Amino acid sequence: MIRSTIAAAALLASVSLPVLAHDHHSDGLKSAESPAVLAPFDIIHTKISTTGKVATFHMAVSGKAGASTPTATGQLAGSDVFSYVWPTSINSYDVGFEKDAGILALAVTAHPDFDDTPLFDENGDGNRANDGNLWHSHWVVLQPNDQCGKGALGVVDIPEGQTPRLPKTWPGLPLLLDSPGWSPTFNGDTVEVRVPFDSIGVVEEASFDGVTAGLRINQSVHAPLLCVVNVMDIASGDLSLPGKTNK
Repeated sequence: MIRSTIAAAALLASVSLPVLAHDHHSDGLKSAESPAVLAPFDIIHTKISTTGKVATFHMAVSGKAGASTPTATGQLAGSDVFSYVWPTSINSYDVGFEKDAGILALAVTAHPDFDDTPLFDENGDGNRANDGNLWHSHWVVLQPNDQCGKGALGVVDIPEGQTPRLPKTWPGLPLLLDSPGWSPTFNGDTVEVRVPFDSIGVVEEASFDGVTAGLRINQSVHAPLLCVVNVMDIASGDLSLPGKTNK
């Protein structure tokens, strides 16, 4: 059901890409370069691989990964988020949320107008509340939400007064979003995140896709709070999650 839901959302967004092999990135999903997509977000390769109990989430683009970040607006409402995202078939329960809460995705994001990693001081200046402009990682739970736009996805809101199951590193925002503190690594055209799992089998059995996208904070908390407003690229072309871990 999740796979068909996000496939429908992608078709409504009318985003598609042909598939083309690239010699310098092996396995996973390979995609054609697209002149219509900004090079730092033009996906050419996506994969998830495991070694021991660590999963490496890998994405390569046709330009320099991480080279472009949002322009600061000076306020939270209406501010932008840029992201590299791995939607997966992993159940939300396996990383600390309620079971079957939505589409679980690992995201690497940057957003200069707010900080959502209150446990970590990414820039090392002694202030843990001013690091949102630096690329960092999240688990997010996504669902289609027409309030974000016809067929668009949003990060799932936590309704006022409800206390769902949440990861220990949940940052306190009214969203199904976790800030686990795994630092992404950028190297030329590639971004990677190494993620430890107690039960690595849930990753080894998973399917995945790759997405680059812009998100936006809405004016009020449950409008919803965080919407996907600009899908830049999709590795598979249709968000069908065709990738298989270690394949």
